[in-house]
Amino acid sequence: MNVRHVPIPEPGEGELLIRVRRVGICGSELSGYLGHSSLRKPPLIMGHEFAGTIAGLGRQADKFRIGERVTANPLHSCRSCDMCVGGSAQLCAERKLVGAHVQGAFAEYVVVSEANVFPIPESVSFEEAAYAEPFACAVHVCRLSGLSANDRVLIVGAGPIGLCVLASAQAMGLHDIVVMDLNPERLRIVRELGGVAVSNQQELDQARPKPGFDVAVDAVGAQTTRLRCIESVRRGGRVVFSGLHEADASLPVNTIIREELKLVGAFAYTPEDFATALSRITGGTCSLLPWTALEPLEQGEACFEKLIRGPGSIAKIMLVV
Repeated sequence: MNVRHVPIPEPGEGELLIRVRRVGICGSELSGYLGHSSLRKPPLIMGHEFAGTIAGLGRQADKFRIGERVTANPLHSCRSCDMCVGGSAQLCAERKLVGAHVQGAFAEYVVVSEANVFPIPESVSFEEAAYAEPFACAVHVCRLSGLSANDRVLIVGAGPIGLCVLASAQAMGLHDIVVMDLNPERLRIVRELGGVAVSNQQELDQARPKPGFDVAVDAVGAQTTRLRCIESVRRGGRVVFSGLHEADASLPVNTIIREELKLVGAFAYTPEDFATALSRITGGTCSLLPWTALEPLEQGEACFEKLIRGPGSIAKIMLVV
């Protein structure tokens, strides 16, 4: 990874040029940095969790004015296929992610479709607005799991998405949410957020309700974490897989059949999920700011290394551009 000068991108028809102010580092980008991602190949400007101001207008882009404070849904879709029309734009066969398929926001400027841009009020900071994308993932997980206020929930993984799922579930009125992780610093964040932190199977057994959890969310994506979610839910329980750490896993299919478990994958978010996430951030019901570190863009590589070695009590690093 290196810092280099590139031309300022030109917005095309229906596109906006955004002057980036804050951009978060996502776990998927750590995979790209390590060479483990099939989507992120150099040379590529990564970065898809961002907020900034409008710096340029493409042809027929007339919904915003120069200088307006905004964030953006970085997942572009065709908007005309059955998936898009049916409200599942994240499953569009033509989907493209800013920072993966096209140049991203680890830069001073980024180009996005005007249709994907959302205004943010003066009361919302750039770093808060840049959280809209990871919180949208969490909103999507909670929606697909069919959460209700009385559900007993387990989240395996206290990384940024796991913590966002915790905060999102709490915003829906859920309490006593159990979060499992091996990192004591991340578990401290869980406790400070009001969750129940567990680090091993014995602690999980003590926190597990007698018939099992109604819902379990795998926010890691490993063989062991996927199995733990399946083993922790009650009969008829729901399991949501959102982690992408390992491509394959061996699952106890006979148990899934006999106990009628409901398994669902959760990829990204719909445009409505993104809007919901931004609304909750604006309303002050979802925030991880106390556990967010701000660092200059020029220190990006050092921040990646820190996240790989161990972030400590930091939930997210935001780069200041």
